[in-house]
Order: sequence, then C-alpha cells, then structure tokens
Amino acid sequence: MRSSRWQAHGNVYLIAEEPLTPELVRAEVGDADGILEVRARGQDWLQIAIWNPDGSTAEMSGNGTRIAARWLAGQTGATDVTVRVGPREVRSRMLEDGFVEQQLGPVVVGEPQQVEGILFTPVDVGNPHAVVEGDPSDLERVGPLLETHPHFPNGTNVQVARRREGSRIEARVWERGVGETGASGTSAIAVAAAFGGGAADVAFPGGTLHVELENGLAKLIGNAHPVDAAAAVS
Repeated sequence: MRSSRWQAHGNVYLIAEEPLTPELVRAEVGDADGILEVRARGQDWLQIAIWNPDGSTAEMSGNGTRIAARWLAGQTGATDVTVRVGPREVRSRMLEDGFVEQQLGPVVVGEPQQVEGILFTPVDVGNPHAVVEGDPSDLERVGPLLETHPHFPNGTNVQVARRREGSRIEARVWERGVGETGASGTSAIAVAAAFGGGAADVAFPGGTLHVELENGLAKLIGNAHPVDAAAAVS
C-alpha cells in the first residue's frame, strides 16, 4: 500500500489513494491512529473513508478531515477545501503555519446519563461521544469501560475533562476502535459543548484545539502537517 503519513496534534493518520478492506487496514496501519482512504477528489474537494486500526470505520474525525484538507491543498493549491465523509461535508479554510479553520456542522448535546456509576454527557458531532467531567487521569479506567459498554450498541468515543482557568479545558480522549490518542477534533467539540458551549481551548496531551460553538454549529481550528516528506511504500 502506498501512503503518506500525517499528524494533527499527535493524532497520526496515513493517507491512501487505493481501495481498502478491513484486512488491508489491519495489516498496514502500523502505529498510526487510522487510515484516510481517498475515494474521489477534485481541485477543491475530496471524499474520504476513515478507517480505525481495528478495521472498522468512523463516521467523522475532526483531525482526520483537517489532515485530508491540508493534503489536498498541498497538491492543488486550493485555499478552501470541502471534505465529504458519508452524509457530512466539512468546509475547511487554510490558514498560516499549517493551521486550518473547519466548519464541522451541527452538534447535539443530550441529557446527562449514568452507566456503571459514571456520569457523562452524550454529544453527537456526527459521531458519538460520552463526556465525563473529572480528572483526565481517570481515562484509563473510564475509557475502555464505556467504549464497548452495552449501553452504546455501536460503541462510543470517551473523554474525561476538567475546566482550568478561563475558557481552557484539559482533556484526554479514548477513541472508539483505537484506544487513547494524543488529541481528537470531534472530541474537542464534544467537550466544549458538554461544558456549556461558546468558545473554548481544549488542551489534549498532543496539543490544544480551539472550538467555537454558535447556534448548534461547530467551528474548529487546529493544525496538520506531513510526518514524512516522501511516501512510504510497503
């Protein structure tokens, strides 16, 4: 499989322009957090599938779509790129120093729920999230417990977060089908939404993402960079 390797705040994806299968993904993903399969592309748009290391697919990824947008912009020179993932379209605008402003669409925050004594807020960002307010170090217990709990028939992404000073929120994320990752774009949005919306800087171990929520719609700003200058061939 011929691929290029990219990272966004410590979240690493491979980009492949060939049809993938669960078996091929599991064989080729290595230590990456997933593979972005480019299924179609134009000058300023592309359609992708987001593969998890276990061979499953994700409905959405803020960091993954940002990487895809930067990848295409680097090839075509486009300053605005639309990334299509299933029924969703993420509109992205290239900023300086590898940063990208994304419009990720609607966010739905549910009523607080409790599973196994763990209180969480469900948030839909095109993919499912369970946001737990608490010490982020508790993620290693809470993440795997909630990810595959029968309460979530299709699994869920899990965040444990706490508010620091001002609009800054500290968080760690356990991604469905992946495990803990350095950062997550949709998780940043889910955390900000669960903590009351508005504008927030969500700090993950891999870096800080800026979120703005207005009228139920999410804007996300973060960076994306190639890890290897040359494509890797295996």
